[in-house]
Amino acid sequence: MSQFKSGGTDLSTSLLQRLALWRNAPTWRIAFSGGLDSTVLLHLLAQLAKTESLPMLTAIHVHHGLQAVADAWPEHCQSVCDALGVPLQVVRVQVRPGASLERAARDARYDAFKATTGPSEVLLTAQHRDDQAETLLFRLMRGAGVRGLSGMPSVRPLGRGRLLRPLLDVTRAELEAYATEHQLSWIEDPSNQDRQFSRNYLRHQVFPVLTERWPQAVATMARSASHLSEAQALLDELAQIDLAQAGAISDFDWLGVPSLELASLAKLSTARQRNALSHWLTARTRLPDSDHWASWEDLRDAADDARPIWRLADGELHRAGGRVWWLSGGWLQAVEPVPGWPDPATPLPLPGNGQLRLSGTIPEGPLQVRYRQGGEVMQLPGRGHRDLKRLLNESGLPLFARGRLPLLYRGEQLLAVANLPGLDTSADECWRLHWQLPTSDQGLS
Repeated sequence: MSQFKSGGTDLSTSLLQRLALWRNAPTWRIAFSGGLDSTVLLHLLAQLAKTESLPMLTAIHVHHGLQAVADAWPEHCQSVCDALGVPLQVVRVQVRPGASLERAARDARYDAFKATTGPSEVLLTAQHRDDQAETLLFRLMRGAGVRGLSGMPSVRPLGRGRLLRPLLDVTRAELEAYATEHQLSWIEDPSNQDRQFSRNYLRHQVFPVLTERWPQAVATMARSASHLSEAQALLDELAQIDLAQAGAISDFDWLGVPSLELASLAKLSTARQRNALSHWLTARTRLPDSDHWASWEDLRDAADDARPIWRLADGELHRAGGRVWWLSGGWLQAVEPVPGWPDPATPLPLPGNGQLRLSGTIPEGPLQVRYRQGGEVMQLPGRGHRDLKRLLNESGLPLFARGRLPLLYRGEQLLAVANLPGLDTSADECWRLHWQLPTSDQGLS
């Protein structure tokens, strides 16, 4: 195998060094479009596999179905993989229409990558230094912050595995030279010439002008992205420190709803509040743009008796009991009526709301489970009849949870309120009512 030298270092050797930490992965999957970049990456790895003990190599080609010419690409990719002895998986996806075809195609592609990457497996993509520079400039034009301007990370989680970009230090010119030396053939995607797509416009219209005036523009922009990535890592460390302070245990952790202590956040500077919240919300929702962060200040500064809500793309931030709570999924949906409880000795499934069970001596029936409608009254030993609303206020249960709280009735008599001390048991404490919230990955939260 003839060797292509990249800056005095063998490209194969440097690639192997970048992947050293992942040699124990069960599989290396190569995202193979059939274009120049992924063809070079696939060829490099296939050649290395002849002399090195590597994880199993497989390739995945995502067919978007957006242009007729692309129908021939799976066949081309199959022939390349057959020649290199690498198994190929072709995945056909539906691209959802939207404002940005580029974004929709990318989302469909990465959804396919996530679905096919198994536990501890690695997906390798072939983005290079020029792509990194284009990403930086593209995001700069969109007003991105430090996280966005730090560019594409070399490693990030992907489903149950990891996504790696081992060629981020390699230029497009170096890949072209390698492909020429090894007489590789690749697909030229006609859409890459379409200037209506932002990245193509930058590649064909902007970067030639920049590099004519500043020949090292791509290298220096990629270096800036690296500096910004380091700055983002420091911001993430600061966020973790601040979130540790705000993550004090709540009396209602059993709800399974992520929450933070408001007082700990409020004593931070506004910039540190935003940094901590951004870090906390990133795994839960798409973050708002700068103009919409004023809603956080409205929620933070609202009166104690107010019920402020900050609605975000994938859920809502509520304030209750001196904390901010993240609600999404089932928590934002109305509960369904509960049928009767024919056998109280066995747990009762609550549609979309977990399950209910009784421990101890089962009370005489017939028993029924309801949710709050308003005006409920409960008889308490030594206290007489008390409004349920007042009892819930005394308990401190967040308002968002009160409509989902199971109430146990016998006829029109309210016997117990699940999970609330003093309200969840009989007068003689012979039995107790337990509410178990959903335990799936999403659950109610």
